[in-house]
Amino acid sequence: MAAVERTSQAPSKQTELPSWKDPKAEPYIRIENVTKKFGDFVAVNNVSLSIYRGELFSLLGGSGCGKTTLLRMLAGFENPTSGKIYIDGVDMAGIPPYDRPTNMMFQSYALFPHMTVEQNVAFGLKQDKFPDSEVKQRVAQMLDLVQLTPFAKRKPHQLSGGQRQRVALARSLVKQPKLLLLDEPLGALDKKLREATQFELMNIQDRLGITFIVVTHDQEEAMTLSTRIGVMNAGQIVQIGTPQEIYEYPQNKFVADFIGSVNLFEGQIVEDEADHVLIKSAEAGCDIYIDHGISSAPGAKAWVAIRPEKIQLTKQEVNAPHNCVRGTVKGIAYMGNLSIYLVQLDNGKQIKVTMQNQMRAAELMIDWDDRVSVTWHPNSPVALLS
Repeated sequence: MAAVERTSQAPSKQTELPSWKDPKAEPYIRIENVTKKFGDFVAVNNVSLSIYRGELFSLLGGSGCGKTTLLRMLAGFENPTSGKIYIDGVDMAGIPPYDRPTNMMFQSYALFPHMTVEQNVAFGLKQDKFPDSEVKQRVAQMLDLVQLTPFAKRKPHQLSGGQRQRVALARSLVKQPKLLLLDEPLGALDKKLREATQFELMNIQDRLGITFIVVTHDQEEAMTLSTRIGVMNAGQIVQIGTPQEIYEYPQNKFVADFIGSVNLFEGQIVEDEADHVLIKSAEAGCDIYIDHGISSAPGAKAWVAIRPEKIQLTKQEVNAPHNCVRGTVKGIAYMGNLSIYLVQLDNGKQIKVTMQNQMRAAELMIDWDDRVSVTWHPNSPVALLS
């Protein structure tokens, strides 16, 4: 899984900090100690979060983690049980959805089937009694932006899934909200169309400069779209960071396991110095050497996370004191650009390894039931204490 890192308010100089690292920048959205309960069930548990103007921020997590409930509280469709939500410095307590500087695009798109594309896009403006001339101008601008001008007179059933998604986006943007909330916006699209639409969404957001908050369970979608990601689990945000930070430096076992594919090994810290940590792992079948310290006491329990693409396979026997183990190939999946190898280590642990197919028939270089040496560089693993 490739991480595409973006920045809000693209810096004019390479030395300029992104807004979330700038101590002088004021958050556009502040969520302070927000909890939402439904009876005895805690859907959102004491969440605090700052989002900056111009970000495309994703809330990522599995079903029932609280991400949609948090989005609905921002929109005003739910009220927090406790805590505060500020948008552009204004406390949103008691402010109804229609008076907030937000708009929400729902997963179902919720288009009116009896209306044409341009009538769907114009609906909100007409409800708010905008002059006809301004309605016509704004609708034309939005249809041009989402490349649907030739389809203005069509009705939703005459459009593809991707075109309906763009109609819903245009309708959400035509009222020029300061904040657009998107709940699983691409969930109804097939994989190829979803990937293409992700880049369209990014381009539109960049051109308009509107702050987007996207709720998604799709890790690749969050990694592609986002300036930053908030990973949610059991009503809490367990890590916030850029796509690269989330993928390369997970802060706990849940994030490492949830984002992409990963091999996890349990072990015990033997040495922890400023320049390295050594972890003894029966599960890995070898000692694991990492080229940085983690400030933990020797003897502490730890997990080691290693991404499949950071592991090397060779049929040659390799003898090394650390980061080297033997195994047998038990499965190969050819994916075109890469192959996935399932390797059973000699201690019985099964791991996943991905290798790029840089030559034709590269997958034939290592075959089923081949004995292989499994190795990795000292800077590839991440040690996790929780």
